Amino acid sequence: MPKPHLIVPTLIAIDGPVATGKSVVGRLISQRLGCRFLDTGAMYRALTWLALQRGVDTHDQPALTDLAHQYPVSVDDEGQVIIDNRQVPLQDARTQIDQHVSLVAQVPGVREALVAQQRDIAARGRIVMVGRDIGTVVAPDAPLKIYLQASPQERARRRWRELQQQGIAIEQDLVLEQLIRRDKLDSERAHSPLRPAADAHIINTDNLTVEQVVDAIIRLTRGDR
Repeated sequence: MPKPHLIVPTLIAIDGPVATGKSVVGRLISQRLGCRFLDTGAMYRALTWLALQRGVDTHDQPALTDLAHQYPVSVDDEGQVIIDNRQVPLQDARTQIDQHVSLVAQVPGVREALVAQQRDIAARGRIVMVGRDIGTVVAPDAPLKIYLQASPQERARRRWRELQQQGIAIEQDLVLEQLIRRDKLDSERAHSPLRPAADAHIINTDNLTVEQVVDAIIRLTRGDR
């Protein structure tokens, strides 16, 4: 349960590009505040995984839209992502998924389907939601909006280190190249581009620990600046 001195907003929206720490920060905040957590990026990765499993071309926008409407994504109480009644192996298949997910996520029909699902999840009670368009599209009326950012070099270093820990051998320069390409796709897409909401609190995580970022956001829930 939430600590008595903490004010828990009905929805905390945390946006930002890949490897800014959104997921780990969001999950820790939800634990601190005693509320639910949803990583919306996992929903796009789940749909991408299903498309790859079924041999759907990730450039085929109508087919991807049909898939998004036919197979809703759900997240169970343990945080496991489910699609087509199957648990998605997000960690094991992450490298393959990451090569295609931005193509899937830029499809307007896919975003419309998943945004509707995300809004339904948000309507069920207090929650921390992380993604790329929570504060701008999914929940523009969220009482607290956060936008995390960091330099491409720092984010590439973090992602490379994560991949190393998973036993995935890849050059850090290649990780940076992939990250910059994904940033371009996410920020230049016509539908729901990656950008901070006008009223978002922007936090640069370059020189901050995860705990420092969490503490900064917790202070914002109390109205501190």
